[in-house]
Amino acid sequence: MSEISQTIASESEGSQSASAHPSFGEALRFWLKLGFISFGGPTGQIAIMHTELVEKRRWISEARFLHALSYCMLLPGPEAQQLATYIGWLLHRTWGGIVAGSLFVLPSVFILWALSFVYVTYGNVPWIAAVFYGLKPAVTAIVAAAVIRISKRALKNEVMWTLAALAFVAIFFFKAPFPLIVLGAGVVGLVGARLAPQRFIVIRPHGEAGKASDAVISDSAITRMNSRPCSTR
Repeated sequence: MSEISQTIASESEGSQSASAHPSFGEALRFWLKLGFISFGGPTGQIAIMHTELVEKRRWISEARFLHALSYCMLLPGPEAQQLATYIGWLLHRTWGGIVAGSLFVLPSVFILWALSFVYVTYGNVPWIAAVFYGLKPAVTAIVAAAVIRISKRALKNEVMWTLAALAFVAIFFFKAPFPLIVLGAGVVGLVGARLAPQRFIVIRPHGEAGKASDAVISDSAITRMNSRPCSTR
């Protein structure tokens, strides 16, 4: 108990100079907003979360965000929703995760219903069809911009860029299964981190000084009580 108390005390002292921890209501409003503006598929959604949570609101540091993203990419299912759920859990424990994960998809359900009704009912109307066709290049541009934005953050050197290029070649030209690519990249990273750590361990380590310490979920805030394993989880 004393160790936990010291951890909470140290985090509280550090939080005085860091960004203010959002209230549950503030976080709820953000996750609801995110559900309405998260266009562009998983890539666009992740880019929006990075802009809002890392750069603007400082609710999570960049290193923690990229670590969480890598973890969610290994899991089956929609990684963008998993990332939102995980960050919501870090901020407000169980209910934070439930609210973040639910509001991430619920608004899009109603928007999908509305768009489906419009398409089925008025899809043959020329100007309605033109609107839907016009959305295609716009969404493509959003996804492309998001890919460039995230890649600049995650790919720090020529080794990372080479791995990304090889993964693209494998999946696009050779139709390699996605799980096999992820597994292969993990093995290469594991071996590379032992042989050339300066090339593979490129994300700022936990606790390093810098702008990351200003975030609510900073690089060093890894021992929070809701992050500790226990028998009830």
